[in-house]
Amino acid sequence: MSETGGVREVKSAARTVELLEVLAARGDRPARLQELADELEVPRSSMYALLQTLISRGWVRTDVTGSLYGIGIRALLTGTGYLDSDPRVRLVRPFLDEASQTLGETIHLGRLDGRNVAYLATRESHEYLRTISRVGRRLPAHVGALGKALLAERPDEELPEGPYEAMTPHSHTDRAALAADLAGVRARGYSVDREEGVLGIVGFGFALRYDAPAQDAISCSVPVARLTGEHEARIVAVMRETRARIEATAPAGGTTTVQWR
Repeated sequence: MSETGGVREVKSAARTVELLEVLAARGDRPARLQELADELEVPRSSMYALLQTLISRGWVRTDVTGSLYGIGIRALLTGTGYLDSDPRVRLVRPFLDEASQTLGETIHLGRLDGRNVAYLATRESHEYLRTISRVGRRLPAHVGALGKALLAERPDEELPEGPYEAMTPHSHTDRAALAADLAGVRARGYSVDREEGVLGIVGFGFALRYDAPAQDAISCSVPVARLTGEHEARIVAVMRETRARIEATAPAGGTTTVQWR
């Protein structure tokens, strides 16, 4: 049995979390009982009992036939609680509003989560923008402006070996190509995602260095069709200024007495 911080892991709790993570990752693709039992390698009867318990508490939902399962509304309410309780998110939101209004583009706040970036806040452009980066969604760190800005704050030795998942034909799929890109990020002070995560979308990412190494970053996403050299220069200037103002407002070590890890 595995241990965390010297404490023995509770198997039933771990299984519950794993189930919820599987259902959340499936998005709009509900799962059948046998699929879940097979993926988590548990007996069908045990999986059924766990699902029924979570359905009764709102963490899992099922269809009218009782044969398909998806993530429940309690997951949304808990996620909202996380955002509401996080001092960094509360602090950064007004700056996202201002940057979006100034640039007329979509602005994001994301946080590194293992090999992924979780989107914590988004301010949408008034123009149509086809992205997959809504709040709560995770994107592999190697393909997006947010993720690359944060990876560049760490030594290349920490990069996974690869190969990496290709989200588009422009995605980096090997360690050497990603490391070369990150060297450019460090040199210029911000990252650029040219259609690596979503075709037709360019992103500019800026790590927020109120933690060391940085855990959070902001980015601006813009359609390729709307991106001129002049507009790109303005985006970089506004986002650099936004980063500086956020960092000046958020002293290192947090804004409350609670130090989350």
